[in-house]
Amino acid sequence: MISENKLSIPAGSEVIQGDLSGPPDPQGTVIFAHGSGSSRHSPRNRYVADCLRQAGLATLLLDLLTLEEEEVDNRTLEYRFDIDLLASRLVSATDWVLTHSRLSSVPVGYFGASTGAAAALVAAAQRPTMVQAVVSRGGRPDLAAGALREVTAPTLLIVGALDHQVVELNCYAATLIPGSTRIEVVSGATHLFEEPGALSRVALLAREWFEQNLIHRRVA
Repeated sequence: MISENKLSIPAGSEVIQGDLSGPPDPQGTVIFAHGSGSSRHSPRNRYVADCLRQAGLATLLLDLLTLEEEEVDNRTLEYRFDIDLLASRLVSATDWVLTHSRLSSVPVGYFGASTGAAAALVAAAQRPTMVQAVVSRGGRPDLAAGALREVTAPTLLIVGALDHQVVELNCYAATLIPGSTRIEVVSGATHLFEEPGALSRVALLAREWFEQNLIHRRVA
């Protein structure tokens, strides 16, 4: 495994920060979009990212807001539900990944959590030939609105069984996505999957989804 690289990625008029890690010859790249009130240092996303790297994937954990924007958002909640802005930042990161010498020839997937999942789905709709798979953890895909009907990448929606409203929102969103879509409800889990074994189940499901839709598709 290579050491983690700290990145500064141009995104329109701003620059966003990311942490890139993975094997020297990755089989694919998974870009992480965290939810509101979190960051690229989220222990939950880092746990999942470590599991994906064990499968031969590179991972890029992003902060879709700048530090200044995060400070404003913590006070006003101004940016966390600006899905179009978050998606545009994710698209910029995706375009950057495809210029990276080690990553340009491998398929790309998204792992989104909470509102980050909505941004991932909007970005996937905007880059349909680039993004080969999407995984949502406790996501709000309903916030992707009309973009859901344009998502062709195979999409896995993971929700906690005790996160009742989010389960309903995911079930509805799944009916709108034309691409291959599956819902996995993790028994006994709440929104943050803090219960024993819940997050490891999320990581396993995500790994299997990306193995099927990134690694195996590439080999085929």
